[in-house]
Amino acid sequence: MSDAYAAAGVDTGRADAGVAAIVAMLKTIETGRERLTVPLPGHYASVLRLPAAVAPNAGIALATDSVGSKVIVAEQAGRFDTIGIDCVAMNVNDLICVGAQPLALLDYLAVEQADPELLSAIAHGLALGATEAGVEIPGGEVCQVPELLRGHPSPYGFDLVGSAFGVVALDQLIDGSTVAPGDALIGLPASGVHSNGLTLARRALLEQGRLALSDTPAVLGGQSVADVLLEPTVIYVRAILALLASEVQVHGLAHITGGGLLNLRRIGVGVGYAVSDPLPSPPVFGLIAELGEVGTAEMWEVFNMGCGFVAMVAAEQAAAAVRLLAEFHPGSAVIGEVTGRAGVLELPGLRVRAGAGAGGERLRDY
Repeated sequence: MSDAYAAAGVDTGRADAGVAAIVAMLKTIETGRERLTVPLPGHYASVLRLPAAVAPNAGIALATDSVGSKVIVAEQAGRFDTIGIDCVAMNVNDLICVGAQPLALLDYLAVEQADPELLSAIAHGLALGATEAGVEIPGGEVCQVPELLRGHPSPYGFDLVGSAFGVVALDQLIDGSTVAPGDALIGLPASGVHSNGLTLARRALLEQGRLALSDTPAVLGGQSVADVLLEPTVIYVRAILALLASEVQVHGLAHITGGGLLNLRRIGVGVGYAVSDPLPSPPVFGLIAELGEVGTAEMWEVFNMGCGFVAMVAAEQAAAAVRLLAEFHPGSAVIGEVTGRAGVLELPGLRVRAGAGAGGERLRDY
């Protein structure tokens, strides 16, 4: 990792060390019964095996996430009606990576001040996201914490976190164990920055580039900086569930979040990934790189660069998978293949081995 992200205030090395400390402590939990957790270290969602007497072959999938510092952009722009979509997306897109069907989401909304218009706008986005994902939001919590939160500007500070729930048949769990060299990588387009790397994006565009959120640089095609940074994260649930219900054999699924396509290395054992034909990158990434003087390698390490989700399927079924996914997300395409070079990710101008640092705005999943 180069200096740009660290200079923006995100130390990914310390984050990894912190997560390791959390994991070590959580392993000491004793419940007094057989552990129900299905071992999926580093995967996108957690799965609990239901007792056979309750529901044989059934698993509960769980995921939790927030929208990170994207909330600061919403506060600065005074636009709160789409941030809820991001909250839903970040959770349900993780759930489907294990082959689960998302069913519900609970939200936790911490606010500096319980302003009815602010809460209503955030709820509007949550409702839109839930509708798109096909999930219910049966409840949640609003917490006023003015001593903890200060908005940009005050008193509009808030943080939004979700926890999603889904179900998966244990014999249909997508854990990446069948990913093999020669499998095709199918990329699904991102809408832009999504909900990761916003600390670096804001530093590059607003501080170093001295742009205002209302500015409309020509490269953005008439959109303002606020428009592109607040563009909601794409929800891939319906496409992936359709793929799982088809005759295509899905070997692995990856939600491309903080760390960009380096997330692929979380899937499979003894394999590597070669991305030879990446999806087109939205113009905002070029603008971030230029104004923030962010090198190509770090851009790939921090941002999704135009690819928000990846499905791994057998090469002979790639064409069928692309046709199906493109019906939901036009522009979906084969972007590369799985290799036998264990732990190695190959991207244009970048080769990363296992153990190398990867960008990520928030602490890693565990």
